[in-house]
Amino acid sequence: MLITISRQFGAGGSEVARLVADGLGWSVVDNEIIDRVARLAGLTPDVVAQQDERVPGFVERLARALTASSQEYAVPELGVALRPEEPSLVRLTELVVKQVAAEGKVVLVGRAAPAVLGQSEDTLDVKLVAPRPFRIQLVMIAEDLEVPAAEALMDRTDSERARYHREHYGRDWDDPAHFHLIVNTGLLGLEGAAAVILAQARRMGW
Repeated sequence: MLITISRQFGAGGSEVARLVADGLGWSVVDNEIIDRVARLAGLTPDVVAQQDERVPGFVERLARALTASSQEYAVPELGVALRPEEPSLVRLTELVVKQVAAEGKVVLVGRAAPAVLGQSEDTLDVKLVAPRPFRIQLVMIAEDLEVPAAEALMDRTDSERARYHREHYGRDWDDPAHFHLIVNTGLLGLEGAAAVILAQARRMGW
């Protein structure tokens, strides 16, 4: 049993995920994935801090960190030794996503999880969206930014997320067919969005 939360930047993904996890008595996995990926790569969490499903972004930063060292990093779970220039670096995050899914009763935020795992009867894939003004306001508050900077960060992040899905999975991130639910946090509010997700989860017997 797994709920994945994909989200437009500023749509309140982390907050909604926490509300859903609390309602079900499950755990939520968000930025702690950074620690898991860092351990697999033999890096400190600081190196992969602020990672997201972005290109350029996490993969390039991880590649640069690995390039700074002359050694390869052996990852027994993958059965390979990763060279910094190899696109297989993305597989580290895929591995962690699969590990989290195997644990069950988890609300997993981001990391292209629907593309990595595929749809199944035991997974509920949700995408959170919201009107642009709503998201700008949330980004301004969360990041302590003025309107122009908040808009720029929001647009850049969403563009990078869409590119990550397209380049690594051949997916259109904006295609609603990839998700069980599309929920508008701007219209429903964060608690209202969580309530919709919880209702579907309970209908599925969770």
